[in-house]
Amino acid sequence: MKPRILPNQSPEPGNANSQQPRKNTLFWRLFANYFLLILIPVIVASVLAQVLVVSIIEKDAERFNQVMMNRFSEQTDKELQALKTSMINILSTSRLRSVLLTPMASSPDSQLLPELLHSLREQLQQLESDDLVEKAYYYFVHQDLMIDAETYTNKAYYFQSRYPLDLNRRHQLESELSGKKMMDFMQSSTSLTASISYPFNTASPEVYLLVEVKSDKLEEQIHMPERWVTGTAIMDESANVIAQHGLKPYDQLVLQQRIRTDGFSSGFTISDKTGLSFMPSGFNESWHYISMIDVGTLMKPVYMTRWICWLFLLFFLVVGALTSYYLSRRLYLPIREIKDGLKLHHVPKGEAGHEGNEFDLIKRYSQFIMTENKELFQMVNGMLPVMQEQFLTKILLGQYRDALSIEFYAKEIEFAYIHKAARTVLCISFHYDRSFYDAASESSKTFLLTALKDKIHRLAPGMVWICQTRPDLMACIVEHGHITEVKGYPEKLAEQIRNILLEYSPYYKATIGIGRTVHVVEELHYSYDHACAMLTYRGLLSPVEICGSQPSRELQQWDSFLAVQEVQRIVNQYKTREYDKLLQSVLALLEEGKTKDASAVQMKYLLADVLNTWIRAVESERNELNVPYYSSLFERMNRCMTWDELTQCFEDIHGFLFRKPASTSRSQQFSEVVKYIHEHYDQELSIEHFAGMLNMSIGHFSRTFKEEVGEKYVEYIAKYRLMKAKHLLLETNMKIDDVAEKVGYWGRNSLIRAFRRYEGITPAKYRNLHQ
Repeated sequence: MKPRILPNQSPEPGNANSQQPRKNTLFWRLFANYFLLILIPVIVASVLAQVLVVSIIEKDAERFNQVMMNRFSEQTDKELQALKTSMINILSTSRLRSVLLTPMASSPDSQLLPELLHSLREQLQQLESDDLVEKAYYYFVHQDLMIDAETYTNKAYYFQSRYPLDLNRRHQLESELSGKKMMDFMQSSTSLTASISYPFNTASPEVYLLVEVKSDKLEEQIHMPERWVTGTAIMDESANVIAQHGLKPYDQLVLQQRIRTDGFSSGFTISDKTGLSFMPSGFNESWHYISMIDVGTLMKPVYMTRWICWLFLLFFLVVGALTSYYLSRRLYLPIREIKDGLKLHHVPKGEAGHEGNEFDLIKRYSQFIMTENKELFQMVNGMLPVMQEQFLTKILLGQYRDALSIEFYAKEIEFAYIHKAARTVLCISFHYDRSFYDAASESSKTFLLTALKDKIHRLAPGMVWICQTRPDLMACIVEHGHITEVKGYPEKLAEQIRNILLEYSPYYKATIGIGRTVHVVEELHYSYDHACAMLTYRGLLSPVEICGSQPSRELQQWDSFLAVQEVQRIVNQYKTREYDKLLQSVLALLEEGKTKDASAVQMKYLLADVLNTWIRAVESERNELNVPYYSSLFERMNRCMTWDELTQCFEDIHGFLFRKPASTSRSQQFSEVVKYIHEHYDQELSIEHFAGMLNMSIGHFSRTFKEEVGEKYVEYIAKYRLMKAKHLLLETNMKIDDVAEKVGYWGRNSLIRAFRRYEGITPAKYRNLHQ
């Protein structure tokens, strides 16, 4: 006879053959989920990396190289254009046409004006201060004359002693100096020379301005620091190298052959393992900027990305398989135990005898349990206190005014109350200390209010409801008897709340308003409105004050605005600079208000009018209205809750609005200027800066400086810098260039000119003579 299977029983898996397929099924289900959720996105990402990302990296490499080329080419063009502009400006302002080029005598040494020669040499010195300039000089075509930054002489002596050139190089130079030239370059094996002819618009110029360009500086301009750039160069249309950096002789030869064969192709080209990038020069149409690129180094991230994508895919495939296998083995026994444990629960109708997959069975049992306990989950939500407080707030604000609606909503949120009972509303208005309120976090503020509510609840457990109708207003509903009112209880509780609030006085001050007593819930809004009205009776004697339902302070019939005579009196006192009387009148008002026990509202209305009159009087002369600051003055006054705070507030405001400017003598001002010069002599010291700082014109400042100091402003700075330079020359081994930079000169030429002017010798001779 076969054993009978009960409805709540399942066939026992008597052998391993029934367990093994289920383990395999679990493995393949886990792996399938892993494949769908993780492997497919990984595969898609890998394919995208292969198809799109690698292509993007290659294009970005090309674009980045183009950006770098643009940057250094623009910088180089800018430097050369600046040099060209400087040369043109020098020729335009040199007066060569009017004086030197006009035939005056046969011997230039006896006829040239010394003043003009000095001016031309100074212009050449200024041109030589440029970083790209090695040497600058004038070459006169029809006169035996050469002028550089140091001297002027004839051509034979100049090319033998000042600027030695062999005969062939000199003939080559003179043969190239013909016709109109506007920043044409002449290249030799050792130098690169830029030339501009003068007059500009003539085919037979009479003077050439020649500038020797520093090769090392030009190479620095075209240098690209990226690892994948093997070298850079500037080449003309004949494939001649103007300047290069990092190119070996073999690379130059290959580059020249490539250009002579294929020309200058635009953009980025790759051949074998070398890439070339060409870019025309914006300065010279016959020039091209060229960078030679190591393609292997440039494309290394591309190859690395490709390998990483494949390894990434393989890694996820192996991890997924191992994880699925491990979880399938570890999860089978716990799943079986969960299944057996859930079967002990009451089986829903229709589920008996139905086994199926373990996961399906566990899901069905779990859904049944969650459905069975749905009401329990709905009740445990933790929101009832918040909802009840919102419910009380709506009653106090008058949104619920009939007994039926209040009873209906109270039942929904499980709010238990007695309909008829004597209740009084206490309104607590908070006046936060601004320093605490701005610095404290929301969590700190909430914690303080929560602690305050808890202490009030403990004063009368079960007899006080608390809700917050506004951020700065908290309402306490006090229940103190059925129908028959208990005399004095609300006042007694208010006094206890006052003692609690005094503990929090460092954080905020408060006012407690006591409303009238009502006997049904739907009339609580009357008590609340009455309590809010009582808050206006607050005085200025205590940080925490109670305003009872029968106010002890009657509102005086004060005029909230100053009389016209008072306003005019304040304006006249300000115009006559009787600042002390302005403050005394305010203190008198405060003393009068304190004597009459005026309310805070009345007193602040009157003081606001006083403050407004002060501000208008001040702005009538200053004309620099600072609305945010003046607004902060009114805010500070409104935050004052005691007579002492109001007094201190107006003393501070009076001290700011009517402060007397500090007077500084002229000698002291110029002593500070001299002190600043001594401390910052190595920086740029413009006379405009000091004149603006002392509110003087440049001429007035210059005259006053000489009167106070005894020397002209420019000469004083020059002599002080020379004193520092002498010290460095004698006490250190610094180079002349470094000394010039240390004492505030732009270059050694400027320092040399200053030494010659004031000492009569050069810095080098000064060092040799005194060491």
